Amino acid sequence: MQYRSLGRTGVQVSTLALGAMNFGTIGNTTQEEATAIVDAALDAGINLIDTADVYSGGQSEEMVGKAIAGRRDDVVLATKATLPMGDERNHRGGSRRWLVTALDNSLRRLGVDHVDLYQMHRWDPATSDEETLSALTDLQRAGKIRYFGSSTFPAHRIVQAQWTARERHLSRYVTEQPSYSILQRGIETHVLPVTQEYGMGVLAWSPLASGWLSGAIRAGQEITTNRSRFMRQRYDISIPANRAKLEAVERLATVADEAGLTMIQLALGFVTAHPGVTSAIIGPRTADHLRSQLAAADTVLPTDVLDAIDAIVAPGVDLAAHEKNDTPPALLDPALRRR
Repeated sequence: MQYRSLGRTGVQVSTLALGAMNFGTIGNTTQEEATAIVDAALDAGINLIDTADVYSGGQSEEMVGKAIAGRRDDVVLATKATLPMGDERNHRGGSRRWLVTALDNSLRRLGVDHVDLYQMHRWDPATSDEETLSALTDLQRAGKIRYFGSSTFPAHRIVQAQWTARERHLSRYVTEQPSYSILQRGIETHVLPVTQEYGMGVLAWSPLASGWLSGAIRAGQEITTNRSRFMRQRYDISIPANRAKLEAVERLATVADEAGLTMIQLALGFVTAHPGVTSAIIGPRTADHLRSQLAAADTVLPTDVLDAIDAIVAPGVDLAAHEKNDTPPALLDPALRRR
């Protein structure tokens, strides 16, 4: 396992991080299975575990908490807030009112007195940066969080938050968690240059592109992945964006074969090769998934392989930009772009 500094915090984290989104009802993973995955990941050298309050309605945090009991000091523990937790209109977002409550709920579910990294799961357009950053700064000073970061923020919002922190003398986001894979390279254009400028750690989610780069999705085969059962549109080959992904996957499979690599090694090695990326977050649903992903822990792609990837999916290009959850609100709501 390789390790890198988490931005400028001085905290050393593994280049593969364990994502716990599949723990609970989302991945149909039991506590026993989750504990076995966590134990195997820690034993293999992974030391960063990432979860969120919204994953399976809090189940993921509860399962992570039980799995790390007795090993808390071995783990850089990260969780997230802001996405809706139920129907109550104020149980979401980046307000002080909600974040204080949300963090207490997360600490209770995790069974810990602090988290190492508390991330804003999405930018909240209804809440000012000063409101959110001041609440997070106070929670940090209270010892409930060590650091805080953003997730899936557009580049201009990352910049604005950094400036607000500086102008208001508040603590700043030290990490960003964007979607990044061979099939989704858009962050290379704007986000990664910004995070590098500000010395932020980058934890890339979906490095296997929701299973498209796992080796389980190939032309002429029925798509039977767990994710395809409840996100059918993202795997419907009649949709042009999905056909483009499948065509890229077939060409990438040839590159992997010629390099003597699995598709997973190619995909994870690509993400961790970027100098602006700290860790790739893997989200195994089973112990077998974890083993196949751990095989990429020391993968270093040579220049000719990286060049071959660039020839298939050009730098800065997203093959399915609508799947990244970072679309500006004005592109989704016509009322925001018309007088």
